[in-house]
Amino acid sequence: MKLCNLAVAAIFAASGAAAGGYTAPGFGPVAVGPMGSASAGTDWSGFYAGLQYGEGSGDLTLDGPLGDADFDAYGLHVGYQRDMGRVVLGGDLDYNSVDFEGADEKGDLLRLRARVGYDAGRVMPYLTLGVAGVHGDIAGDRLADTGLTYGIGADVLVTDRLTVGVEYTRNTFKDILDDLSGISGLDLDTDLVQVRASYRF
Repeated sequence: MKLCNLAVAAIFAASGAAAGGYTAPGFGPVAVGPMGSASAGTDWSGFYAGLQYGEGSGDLTLDGPLGDADFDAYGLHVGYQRDMGRVVLGGDLDYNSVDFEGADEKGDLLRLRARVGYDAGRVMPYLTLGVAGVHGDIAGDRLADTGLTYGIGADVLVTDRLTVGVEYTRNTFKDILDDLSGISGLDLDTDLVQVRASYRF
């Protein structure tokens, strides 16, 4: 919950920063851009690629809680999106290397997600939904599974080519213990907050 609150607060802060320069229109002539909309001059369409870094927490359960652990996650992402006017539709593929704090254990998190955003000018809040794959060695056992990922985020256009944003995601996995036979029902749920920077092509 603390991670979720942090993500929401950061999203509102980014939106507020963009709105800080807003001036209420007067009764004089109003310049209308080529698109004739409030978001004239901004277009989120195109390919993008970049880096992300963040922190998260994971909970293991097997007919009840087994324990939790904090981790760092960092990696690369690529995607494409299409600005339809107010609605922005797209897809995003990201890879994260996961390092568990206080332990010499690592894992890999790969996600393919659909994104639905709202074009609010130079700020775009969005929702994500997709599939996630996790692989790693924990305490000598191989963990592997494909699960569900969903979340919320917001991107801000710093320049026409560069965006920065913050994102909260929930990733859920069922039966993640791959190599140890005789045990089923081991589940993993993770919360992850990341900062993302992307270059638009």
